[in-house]
Amino acid sequence: MSFRRGVVRQSKFRHVFAQAWKAEHCIDDVRVSRVTWDSQLCVVNPKFIAVIVESGGGGAFLVVPITKSGRIDQTCSTVCGHLAPVLDIQWCPHDDNIIASASEDNTVKVWQIPDGGLVGPMTEPLVTLEGHSKRVGILAWHPTAFNILLSAGCDNVMCVWDVGTGELVYQLSDAHPDLIYSACWNRDGSAVCTVSKDKALRVIDPRRGTVLKVREKVHDGTRPMRAVFLSDGKILTTGFSRMSERQMALWDPKDLTEPMAMQEMDTSNGVLLPFYDPDTNMVYLCGKGDCTIRYFEVTDESPYVHFLNLYSSKEPQRGAGYVSKRGLDVNKCEIARFYKVHERKIEPISMTVPRKSDLFQGDLYPDTAGLEPSLLAEEWIAGQDAPPLLVSLSGGYAVPPSKHRDTMRGRPKLASQDSGAGAAATPTAVAVARETEGETRGNAADGTADRPKKEDDVLNEILAEMKALRTVVLAQSQRIEILERQLARIEDGDV
Repeated sequence: MSFRRGVVRQSKFRHVFAQAWKAEHCIDDVRVSRVTWDSQLCVVNPKFIAVIVESGGGGAFLVVPITKSGRIDQTCSTVCGHLAPVLDIQWCPHDDNIIASASEDNTVKVWQIPDGGLVGPMTEPLVTLEGHSKRVGILAWHPTAFNILLSAGCDNVMCVWDVGTGELVYQLSDAHPDLIYSACWNRDGSAVCTVSKDKALRVIDPRRGTVLKVREKVHDGTRPMRAVFLSDGKILTTGFSRMSERQMALWDPKDLTEPMAMQEMDTSNGVLLPFYDPDTNMVYLCGKGDCTIRYFEVTDESPYVHFLNLYSSKEPQRGAGYVSKRGLDVNKCEIARFYKVHERKIEPISMTVPRKSDLFQGDLYPDTAGLEPSLLAEEWIAGQDAPPLLVSLSGGYAVPPSKHRDTMRGRPKLASQDSGAGAAATPTAVAVARETEGETRGNAADGTADRPKKEDDVLNEILAEMKALRTVVLAQSQRIEILERQLARIEDGDV
């Protein structure tokens, strides 16, 4: 089954507009790694941009604030604690200062980046995870459980770690007979989908160590493949045909005998890297060595995957970083942002949906996954599953105080272990509260010099909340009007 392009259908994403940022907003003179491993090379969160770079002896990656632009000085500090080249890096979804790195030195290391960025070379990680016998090339943080990290290496072994304790909690050494190309958690983190060099797609329960589903020869070509779980449990794969044509396919794990949809794109050697947005159900395909980014919408209507448009430029991309929804500019209706990796430059590209209204567009920004984890590591290990905790983006995203902060060095204290009814407060949270209380008393004693500024801040917060509430009221009013029209048609016998 192929994707149809000629059929006109209703979608708010049909006119997504992609535009590269101006040259002054790019990051220049980045010595991007030349290691021959098909990773995205760049990862981005709302605070930082991280890029794997060349390093004389050992392996390193660069971390700079997301607001950074201009030239990178050759003496700029890097995270350089690995003994061999870094192959993959991934930001923790529950703490924007925590990043994991995998290397040819057979180890995985977890690092804590200071809020302002690096102030000197970082060589000491929070924890080093040793369990692979060959180089490690794949990392994937658990989407809902705190401190759970998956790694896969060239020893065909998949490991699941509790980063808080440094403990290897699960190891799957016989699930894959050949090199693992990619691994991706499902929405609630109860299963992992993988593709490997034997051309098979597998759905695995890592806690039981069992392969739940297998589909042989997902793509017939020998080049590397990729697979990602969609929010409804379906799986999207990219790979190559026997004639080296690049393909994309959609699979239903309930029945893997035939793909729900399959399309041959073009003939190229570059691996297609899929980036999936669970909020909009859009998939972006960035081919290594391509000058384009294709984007599609996945729906429940045949042909299921609908081509929307493509962004094209003159220079090929070596990789790409993708920002989570928390880092986007909702005031400009930005629904996605990529950081395109050139030979020596990082270039931001924004995807926006043109809208005339200045109000918050709730239909473009459904509630999205926030920083707060749904489960602690031990709860997930004990067999619990939970969907992500969602936050609203109306009025801009504000990071809430977390009860799980500063627990990367040790196992978090369970809230149920506290004698009180509320969640247990961490020492850091208590210290911050005391410090804030002391500052408040000091300011009161010093007089009312800061009072006008504080009153302005309170006023701005009230205005922002009123704006958000007004948006909700307008949206509900429109919904009521539509439902009343439908009811009138039913009563008139038009339906």
